[in-house]
Amino acid sequence: MREIVTIQVGGFSNYIGSHFWNFQDELLGLAEEPSGDSIYKNPSLDMDVLYRAGETQQGILTYTPRLVSIGFQGSLGSQSSGGSLYDEIPSSDPSGVVTWTGNVSRHISEPRKKNLFLESLYEGQGKSTGPGNGIETDDPRGQVQDKELVESLENGVQFWTDFSKVHYHPRSLYELNGSWADVHEFDNYGIGRDVLSGGIQGEEMNERLRFFVEECDHIQGIQFIVDDSGGFSSVAAEFLENIADEYSNTPVLLYSARGSDSYMNTISQKKSISGALHDAVSFATLSSFSKLIVPIGLPSLSTSKASSFLCIDDAKPFHSSAVYAAALHSITLPFRMDLNRPTVDSNYVAGAVDVSGLVHMLADQARQNMVAILDVAMPAPALTGGQRLGSIQGSLCSLTADVAEDVKDVLAVESTVIHGALHSGSCRASISQVKDSVNDAYQSASTRPLFSHLSASLCPLPIPLPFPSIFGNYVGQYGELSGSPVPGPRSRGSLDISSIPMAARLRSSSAVLPYVQRRLSDLRRFGINRGAPGAELVRRWGFQSDDVTDMGEALSKMVAALDPHSDISSDSD
Repeated sequence: MREIVTIQVGGFSNYIGSHFWNFQDELLGLAEEPSGDSIYKNPSLDMDVLYRAGETQQGILTYTPRLVSIGFQGSLGSQSSGGSLYDEIPSSDPSGVVTWTGNVSRHISEPRKKNLFLESLYEGQGKSTGPGNGIETDDPRGQVQDKELVESLENGVQFWTDFSKVHYHPRSLYELNGSWADVHEFDNYGIGRDVLSGGIQGEEMNERLRFFVEECDHIQGIQFIVDDSGGFSSVAAEFLENIADEYSNTPVLLYSARGSDSYMNTISQKKSISGALHDAVSFATLSSFSKLIVPIGLPSLSTSKASSFLCIDDAKPFHSSAVYAAALHSITLPFRMDLNRPTVDSNYVAGAVDVSGLVHMLADQARQNMVAILDVAMPAPALTGGQRLGSIQGSLCSLTADVAEDVKDVLAVESTVIHGALHSGSCRASISQVKDSVNDAYQSASTRPLFSHLSASLCPLPIPLPFPSIFGNYVGQYGELSGSPVPGPRSRGSLDISSIPMAARLRSSSAVLPYVQRRLSDLRRFGINRGAPGAELVRRWGFQSDDVTDMGEALSKMVAALDPHSDISSDSD
């Protein structure tokens, strides 16, 4: 077994995780359907990598994500922190504390009501899979009900649990105690450090991780998603520091994510300086605890090239997190490919690699760059029919902010995943066709990367019912791209789209240089240079001047590795 433990820290990371686990749950359901599409019954994709089998006290078998999720107290909405499969652990009653002799009053808030989707899910109503993937019905009432469920989510998601159709283990969901009246108050690196200063909550988080790690036979790595736009950065940093100490031989693939709302411009100079310092300190600290960090999140996903065939509302994290989750699902697909299957299964998948192999591939080659760019094509265009695979590679667009375009880097290293590719129209391409097309595209390219790795699978990305209506009307039922609009509404969702082909790529490239340079420049300008206006602020966050200087030196080394001739890599002010 090559298990992976997943960690999600912060609000937006949990939005991404909720979609990610919905994809996995959808695949599990489709694989078990007797009359379902055989493309989903692929024995070469091992879901046990991500899931753990268990049993309740009543003897009911369970299959839950190997996950530790951390968020604010009250951020679970109607979901219980104990999950929904096991008996809830009773909370301690303060009236039983013998050291207290005074009166005790209890204040219990009303539990939040489940939304229409969750009510339907737990009552066993409505479809659990997308159209064409599950049980189809001619009952118009069922169609109306599904439409109502989709509309209720499109307009009413307040918590990441509102659209989650996954059961969680009681040790998975952890709520941080705090006194914030507003999530926007939790907006800088220092406030997160204050939360864990007592040590108790940090140890509770570590204990939950320990539970999942110690039951693994042979853990291949940890995938860690953190919302790094505020105080959760420092919460994640402490968590990562413990992982580095306790599981030093376990590779960590770190995704630092943020939603569009975190890029809001502020008129206040004080806020601007604080935000710039937070970004620099967060990146410098988080990257020091991982061999490979992947920044995710654009200021405006809706206006980016990645949304060419999508209709995104940047104000809805329900929308943007779905795109980032789809990219993460795709790029991690090789981790679930069974390395021990007979060669005949190469007809279904190719290019299996584990977490350690991917990290080594991208971070330990040539210049040893530890920052990777995530690109995606959603949906990926067909191989033929006027759109050759060269256009798939050309359609890959960055989901990492502050990245230079059209950079020809001869030392670049790439790992690309293509799954569910279409040959023409809605006809599926074989693994060999994908490989041949990729090779042809590289042969005709003007500049090739130093090293490239390809993973491919026949299995497309299934679209579960609780998925936002973000596909444009040029996208067909199976993700095929049409030259003319499909009749119907401008945006389409799970009632119209059953699956889509995907392409995703992680690349180590000098194109990420502006991202690192910006953080180094801000750290020097606001936190290190003589008379820096943010020096006192960083000190209040718990960093001494030597600590900040060390951060600057670490970022300088990154810049120098990407571009030895860059002026900003110099230590001179």
